[in-house]
Amino acid sequence: MNNIDISIIIYSVAVLGALGALFGIALAVAAKKFAVEKDPLYEAIAGILPGANCGACGYPGCPSYASAILSGAPTNKCIPGGDSTAAEIADILGIDAEDVTEMVAFVRCSGGNKAERKYDYSGIDDCAAAMSMPDGGPVTCSKGCLGYGSCVKVCNYDAIEIVDGAAKVDRDLCKGCMMCVSTCPRGIIEMVPLTAQVKIPCSSTDKGAAVRKYCQTGCIACRLCEKNCPHDAVKVTDNLAVIDYDKCQNCGICVTKCPRKLIINENGVVAAQQKAS
Repeated sequence: MNNIDISIIIYSVAVLGALGALFGIALAVAAKKFAVEKDPLYEAIAGILPGANCGACGYPGCPSYASAILSGAPTNKCIPGGDSTAAEIADILGIDAEDVTEMVAFVRCSGGNKAERKYDYSGIDDCAAAMSMPDGGPVTCSKGCLGYGSCVKVCNYDAIEIVDGAAKVDRDLCKGCMMCVSTCPRGIIEMVPLTAQVKIPCSSTDKGAAVRKYCQTGCIACRLCEKNCPHDAVKVTDNLAVIDYDKCQNCGICVTKCPRKLIINENGVVAAQQKAS
């Protein structure tokens, strides 16, 4: 390589270096000039939110909710954060704290191993993959829990496990983040008030005669729960009993009347016991 070639290389490197430095300075100046000032209130609120970005508040994530609060959104929508988070945010804003309506996930199916299967599934342990198989998956009930644990895998609080072939939520561990709700391909996980004790773990809207054939515990729409509820809190709609939690008093009468022993009382207290006490 001659001296001319070396000079060209050195010159090229110097020019590129100078251009790089010039552009770097220009970008630094532009960044400073056009920088958006961050609201200290936003920073404080965002720092309090749990960072789960679960969407339970109704916003895409914690940053979006923090911005919404500054625009007037309620301060009590962070279910995972609970009352303590709502109180801290209210303190920052200088307003009265609002209680959080604590919600937990509930799987509206108790079939599992008690429900009929059309065939054996040997694919990956994923509910969406199982449901994509012929005839909507191996479980006969079109609304039945597939039991392959997709909800278990997305829960960051170890609040869900597969028990006897169906997903079950531990309400003491559930933080109400709704990740399982959005993950379930069957759409059978719902959010219910933490205070709700009496629940109906079934989603089938098939007629009773059909349900009897494929599930030992599914709702057969006999309406005994509806007829015996003293609070008008249970209604049978589309062949399925549904509880109105705004009316339900957790009395447990429907639990004792259900002939299929489907309706549960997670408090373990039935109406007769309450009456005797």
